[in-house]
Amino acid sequence: MKLLVINPNISEDVTALIQAEALRSAGPDTELIVRTAPHGVEYIETRFESLIAAGAVAELIAEYASPEGSSVDGVVVAAFGDPGMPALKELVDVPVIGITEAALCAAALQGQRFSIIAISDRITAWYRDCVEHFGLGGRLASIRSIKQSLHGIGSVQHDFKDTLLALSRQAVEEDGADVVILAGAPLAGLARDLEGQIPVPVVDGISAGIRMTEAVVELQSGFHRQGAFAPPPAKKRRGLSEKLDAALAIAQSAAQAAASAAPVSQK
Repeated sequence: MKLLVINPNISEDVTALIQAEALRSAGPDTELIVRTAPHGVEYIETRFESLIAAGAVAELIAEYASPEGSSVDGVVVAAFGDPGMPALKELVDVPVIGITEAALCAAALQGQRFSIIAISDRITAWYRDCVEHFGLGGRLASIRSIKQSLHGIGSVQHDFKDTLLALSRQAVEEDGADVVILAGAPLAGLARDLEGQIPVPVVDGISAGIRMTEAVVELQSGFHRQGAFAPPPAKKRRGLSEKLDAALAIAQSAAQAAASAAPVSQK
């Protein structure tokens, strides 16, 4: 199995954290292609920054996940908040999984209420939107976040390890969390370092994203040809990159072929 893992931020040091945790988490037969967004921001904190990142992620998916690319079996969008999701599921015929949806699924399987530990206050509104989008708002115990300014995005877990541990314990003791999610690629691998220090299960978004994507690929459930995640309808377009335009054309062609081959329903 080959997975494309995309860092929607432009920070190469965060990509290194993602890659290290992804390699620790992946099965022995899984090959990883880890890439950094070609344009965007250092780290995503807002809905608008997520919008910018979504285009960069789409370009990488078009390059690597379409039949004309290097043919991967699945894609992991490795930023909490899942920039471009769920729309990116419409682009290609392989599972595209965000680390938020993977982490929330993992948390929901292990407890009734969960808390998210975030790297900044500004980011919490966007995260809350994401939880609501997945229909899990009623199971969110809290979102706790670092209040101080960050020294550097690649060193967050080193600089604030004690703070992150304290926030996690407060989420359990004061907010009633059954599971703690350490949110965001800059915290990749921290759950391993804090093992045994938090009295409930702790979910790492990158680890959840890799393992959940492997599981969905192995399910071989089929493709989106109709419904909410079918490819966008064919229409005039301009200004797209050659690879993105080609990926859209391939997806639309497959959907049209499936529609043509479908039996006519009897009334």
